[in-house]
Amino acid sequence: MASNLPDSHPDDALLVTDEELEQALCVLAGSDPENCSYSRGYVKRQAVFACNTCTPDATEPAGICLACANKCHDGHDIFELYTKRHFRCDCGNGKFGDFQCQLNPAKDERNDKNRYNHNFSGCYCTCDRPYPDTDGQDDDEMIQCVICEDWFHSKHLGCTVVEPEELQEMVCETCMNKAPFLWTYAAHFAGIQPSCFKQIDVEVEVEEKTALLFVSVCFSKADGTRTQPFLHPQEAGIRSSPRKRNHPETSKVNTTPGECRLKKLQGLERPRLGAVFWPYSWRSELCTCTNCKKAYVAAEVQFLMDQSDTILAYEKRGLDEPFGQHPLMALLSSMDRVQQLEVLYGINELTSSLNEFLEQCVSEGKTVTAEAVHEFFAELRARKKRRTDGGFQ
Repeated sequence: MASNLPDSHPDDALLVTDEELEQALCVLAGSDPENCSYSRGYVKRQAVFACNTCTPDATEPAGICLACANKCHDGHDIFELYTKRHFRCDCGNGKFGDFQCQLNPAKDERNDKNRYNHNFSGCYCTCDRPYPDTDGQDDDEMIQCVICEDWFHSKHLGCTVVEPEELQEMVCETCMNKAPFLWTYAAHFAGIQPSCFKQIDVEVEVEEKTALLFVSVCFSKADGTRTQPFLHPQEAGIRSSPRKRNHPETSKVNTTPGECRLKKLQGLERPRLGAVFWPYSWRSELCTCTNCKKAYVAAEVQFLMDQSDTILAYEKRGLDEPFGQHPLMALLSSMDRVQQLEVLYGINELTSSLNEFLEQCVSEGKTVTAEAVHEFFAELRARKKRRTDGGFQ
C-alpha cells in the first residue's frame, strides 16, 4: 500500500524512520544492485523500474531491473513500479533503440513473456492517473491488486476498505471476473461487501446438521433496485435478530483426496461487484484438484497456488536476507573472533558517539556544519589512537 506524504516542511522529507527504511529495503528483496537480472531469466518476483527518458512511448512499454536502473540509467527520469512477477529485464533490448545495456548487452530483441500495463507509463487505477498525481486531483492512498498488480485508489475499489493488518491481499473486480470461480471462495473466506450497496436481512433459517444460521441477504442499490439474494452464514445460537458479521466464519469443508473442494463450497454466493479483500491465509483454502488446476491455468492465475508468491512472503525474504546476504554479515564471516569484536565495538562506539553529537547540537541549537562533522570524526580517530597506543586492541 502506498500513500502520499502529508504537507510539511521540505526538511521533513529527510526524516526517514527505521520502519520506512526497512520497508524500502525489503522491496528490493532478491535484487542485485550490481548485476543485471537478465541472465536469471523470468525472475519469480523482483523490483522493476521504468525509464521515461529512454522509453517514453506508451505503445512500447519496458521495464528494467535494479542494477540497470542504478548503472545504465543513472540521471534519467526513472520511476519505481514496486514489484512484478515473472519479469525479465528489458534494458537495452529492441525497445531502447540504439541504447545498449552496460551490464549485459547481449539480449533478445523482446521478452515475449513479460506482461505490461499502464503502470509502465506512470499511470494507475481505473482513473488512469499518475502517482503522485501531478495535478493534485487525487491524493488518496493506493492498494495493489495481487493478480494484475495494478494499483488502485481505495475510493475506486467499489468496496469498504479496512485496516491493512486485518486483511492482507486485494483482488480488483476486473480480475475477480476474469477468474469467476473466486467469487465462490469470496462468499466463504472474504467478508467485505460492496460499499455502494445497503445490506438487508430478509429471511433466517437454521441448518441443524451444521449448526449454522443461514441468513438470506440482498442489497438495495442507490436507484432502488435490488440484487439477487445470497446466503450468508452466521453462528447458530441466536434465532431472532441475528447479528450481522463483516467477516463470515471460515467454512469447514472436509474433502477426500482428489475431491473438488470448490464444488462443495458452491451454493453460498455474494454479489459479484467491487474489489475483494482476503485474509492472508486465503490461498491455502483454494482447491488443488486436477480440474481446478486447469481452471487456474486457463485464467492465468496459477500463481495463486504458490504461498511464496505473496508480497508478504517476498518482503519477509528481503528482511531476512537483503540482497542474499547483508554486507556486514559477509564481512564479519571472513574475520576471526578478535577482529569481529573489534569491528562490532567500533560500530557501537560510532553509533553512540554520533547520537551524542547530534543530541548536543540540538540541545545547544547549533547547526550541523561540514566543519563540525569533520571535527567529530577527527576526535573519534584521536580517541582510537589513544586507546591503541595504550595497549588496547
